[in-house]
Amino acid sequence: MEIPLYSVFIVVMLILSALFSAVEEAYSSLNKVKLKTAAQDGDAKAGKALALSEKQDRLLTSLLIGDNIVNVIATVLGVLLFMEMIEDSIAVAMIVAALAVIALVLIFGEITPRVLARRDPERAAKIFFGFAKAVCVVCFPLTWLFGLWRKLLDKVLKPEKDASITDDELITYVDEAQTEGGIDEYEGELIRSAIEFDDLTVEDVLTPRVDVRAVRKGQDAESVLDVFRKTGYSRLPVYKDTIDNVVGVLNEKDFFRAYLAGAKKIDSAVSDNLIFAAPTMKISALLRKLQQEKTHIAIVVDEFGGTLGIVTLEDILEELVGDIWDEHDRVVQSFTALGDGSVEVSGEVKLDEFFDYFGIESDPDEYDAVQLSGLVFQELGRVPAKGDRLSFCGYDIEVTEVAQKRAVKCAVAKSAAVQSDAQKQEI
Repeated sequence: MEIPLYSVFIVVMLILSALFSAVEEAYSSLNKVKLKTAAQDGDAKAGKALALSEKQDRLLTSLLIGDNIVNVIATVLGVLLFMEMIEDSIAVAMIVAALAVIALVLIFGEITPRVLARRDPERAAKIFFGFAKAVCVVCFPLTWLFGLWRKLLDKVLKPEKDASITDDELITYVDEAQTEGGIDEYEGELIRSAIEFDDLTVEDVLTPRVDVRAVRKGQDAESVLDVFRKTGYSRLPVYKDTIDNVVGVLNEKDFFRAYLAGAKKIDSAVSDNLIFAAPTMKISALLRKLQQEKTHIAIVVDEFGGTLGIVTLEDILEELVGDIWDEHDRVVQSFTALGDGSVEVSGEVKLDEFFDYFGIESDPDEYDAVQLSGLVFQELGRVPAKGDRLSFCGYDIEVTEVAQKRAVKCAVAKSAAVQSDAQKQEI
């Protein structure tokens, strides 16, 4: 009679072990955001499971205690069972029992339930909520004692405080969500841009001084009308004497209102609502300032007070949503494949985009340049000229077009040595 009884109890212990393992896996790997969303949609079980998951330390301790207890009991019962079956040798019975119980516990009490629970941890957490809650209540005295022991260990070992989640970790979560199909590529890029937004400075997005179109204070309206017509801009900086002394901003609507009223000069239409920004200022801070001041343009100045360039509201928003083109913008193709296998790259391409496109494993922050044109200038050590060549991280870069003393376009191709090595490896 003992053999069937032992067998029944062993099966019961294995079932309990499987429950403990499944619940532990479910509550360890569940997504609290999904549970919270389900609870907000009226799922009462999701709300209860979410509340229990907030007490994760107590829950997991209770589950570990229960799991270990039933595994030990299963092992003892297995030994007793095989001692009944193999009466001639106690040693053999104990060895066989240990191996058999270990195999059964691993397969049916640990691995299988954990794999099944991990497939849909939120659903498993809701299904087994009652069991998990009962285990917490039953094991409360033991978990309370272990809680005291943990506090003692914390005082002795003085563990470091848990660091808050980093931007890199957030981006990893976004990549995983995109891979699993939870969000599409555009949504992923938008979220990544928002995460990285606060790391960007004004220097990263400014329009450099050489590209700024500005008008002089006191300039006649007819000539300014021609500037608006040719550029298509809605706002122009206004300077006095030199562009290093910007004194206002001319809005296209204000200008035409004054022009149609018969104004000969632009002074009456110039707004003195100016914002000045340092190149190291975070664009997130500048965005808030532009919103507060209800203006769309900021003048970037260097340490000597000279004008480095300008930043518009559109420049900042493009860092979040990508390039915004209108009918007056000059569309710039950043990368254009050429027939000879090289790629024509705009000098305005940012270094991080350039490195990503060609798979260059280098940190853009290590260079004193923001765009490819700046990198070419830095690597050459002089003003670039058409036809200049340089090697950079396994690529040959040739300057194909120069304007205003900077590289406007470059042809980029893998260096011959790198191509040769790659062909040898393929062979």
